[in-house]
Amino acid sequence: MFQRRRKIGVAGVAAVAATALLAAGCGSSSSNNSNNSSSSGTVKGAVATLSNLNGAGANCILPFEGTQCYSVENYDDFMNLMTLPLYQFGGNSSTSIAVNYPLSPAAAPVYTDGGKTVTIQLKGWKWSNGEAVNAKDVVFFLNMFEAEKANYAGYTPGLLPDNLTSYSATGANTLVLHLKQAYSSIWFTYNQLAVLYPMPLAWDVTKAGAAAGSGGCAADSAADGWAKCKAVFTFLNAQNKNTATYATNPLWQVNDGPWKLSAFNIDGNYTFVPNKDYSGSPKPSIAQLVFKNYTSDTAIFTALKTGEVSLSAPQSFPPTELGPAVGKTFLPATNPLQSAGYTLKPQYEFGIGFAYINFNNPTYGPAFKQLYFRQALTELDNQPGMDSAVGRGYTYPTSAGVPPEPASQWTTPVMAENGGQGPYPYNPAKAKALLAAHGWKVVGGVLTCESAGSGASNCGAGVAKGTQAKFSIQYTSGNSVTAGDADILKSGFAQAGIQLTTTAETFNTLLTDTVPCKPTAASCKWTFLFLGGWLFNGPGYEPTGEALYQTGVPSNSGSYSDSKMDTLINATHTSNSLSAFDAFANYNAQQVPALWTPWNTVTTAISNGMHNVQLNPLLTLYPQFWSCSSKTC
Repeated sequence: MFQRRRKIGVAGVAAVAATALLAAGCGSSSSNNSNNSSSSGTVKGAVATLSNLNGAGANCILPFEGTQCYSVENYDDFMNLMTLPLYQFGGNSSTSIAVNYPLSPAAAPVYTDGGKTVTIQLKGWKWSNGEAVNAKDVVFFLNMFEAEKANYAGYTPGLLPDNLTSYSATGANTLVLHLKQAYSSIWFTYNQLAVLYPMPLAWDVTKAGAAAGSGGCAADSAADGWAKCKAVFTFLNAQNKNTATYATNPLWQVNDGPWKLSAFNIDGNYTFVPNKDYSGSPKPSIAQLVFKNYTSDTAIFTALKTGEVSLSAPQSFPPTELGPAVGKTFLPATNPLQSAGYTLKPQYEFGIGFAYINFNNPTYGPAFKQLYFRQALTELDNQPGMDSAVGRGYTYPTSAGVPPEPASQWTTPVMAENGGQGPYPYNPAKAKALLAAHGWKVVGGVLTCESAGSGASNCGAGVAKGTQAKFSIQYTSGNSVTAGDADILKSGFAQAGIQLTTTAETFNTLLTDTVPCKPTAASCKWTFLFLGGWLFNGPGYEPTGEALYQTGVPSNSGSYSDSKMDTLINATHTSNSLSAFDAFANYNAQQVPALWTPWNTVTTAISNGMHNVQLNPLLTLYPQFWSCSSKTC
């Protein structure tokens, strides 16, 4: 995170069996769909085609970048195919969200000294250039982390690397971390060690063609102010920005993952081929993994009808192309793509739907900082209507910054109140009364602050008399679900006299606005930013709130700040007790730090020629498990 990754909102459907969060991770599991239940009939040289949404494909390749790169599309669907994190989570499974040690380049961490010392043993895997994936590669990353905290979206002040007293490679494959205090072993594994990526010494350079390790970052220290690491980062960051060379730059050809990039275009068209030097198992059997760009989710559905796409992922098609969901199956009564040779498969996503609220907006920030105002916004937020009219039964409400589905030990009774809407269900009459009780009145058709001040019947500290509630929401273009939700939100707000302007922009464009802003900055005029939501899929898999709600963290894009929230979040870091987590989750639901929207299940169409395709709740792709029974599966 340590941030969790933003994800563009997608259409679709998915119900999978609930799983305990900390169940042991494993490799592939069998499917209940006949089209992908086995790998029989595997052919060599097969090409599998996946769908990308225009403007939402990968645009970063270095797994050490700021929030502008911090998305599922960049990490889970792109970088992690080539460069493995120290620990993988989930796997080729429709249910697991647990750490998956067999797929990771390191064995399970060992906690000693009362939990203050962590020893990590790497497995001796290889980079594609023959270098060992070893402890020094993790030290390289940690040194870079120390040098460039502000430039890594995975940084939360006070956490890794700030919470280490020291770290070192005590052997070729042994890394030892000494912590400043004892932490919850669950939290530290799931939300701290998950931050780490071994990086090859071939990247420890300051110019093209330089000898591996010549940059000196892997051996740098604070003695020189991390000058060597800063120089290496400057070079790597420049290479990362040069997207035209992703498939040809020798740097990015050094991989330890199962795939290598053979062609790349920033528009979302790119191709992977197997990394023949991959040390893990299984080895890919598909010869080419092709990501193809489509202008919209509707265009993806058109391509499916002609058999052009093997798998409608990472982006899927709109639920408007399906019949309403039947009960809680999250599938339609009939499959509209059956005659085209596809099976539909549902999938939960371990995430939440929301729009950021800009607490630093120079005009409206003071109003947004009032709990009563956020409560009223929530009571005008028609999540049931969004599910019925837009999601058509394929979505469910978000009520806090903790995933409500699949059901896990992290969900709380407060989150489940009012049919999953939490403590403030949709109720326009109650919202209007609440606003009126705090000095707001509809004047000339617009909700206006008529009673400035900080008293119980006033608008609140800093809210100027005459302030009109004229807001805007920027949402992801090319996606019918986010567009429809934004329209319903506009209608709900209008019932209280709040005017909401809706504007569509590409996902990658919106990512540039996610850097927290100062009230005086020209870029701080936005009010709501709706990218879709947030997947708790790494780095950071226990859904504690430091990534989104702790004061001053990079992905707290709306600059929310609350001292009690900070305290409750910190308590989840040191206690394995669920009571500490529940206290955070319940307070989060009551405080409304974001504007909640329904979260999607996903309906994926899988070609009947593809086998062993499992889609996990973390949305990480594991195509090394897949196989095809035809050349164009």
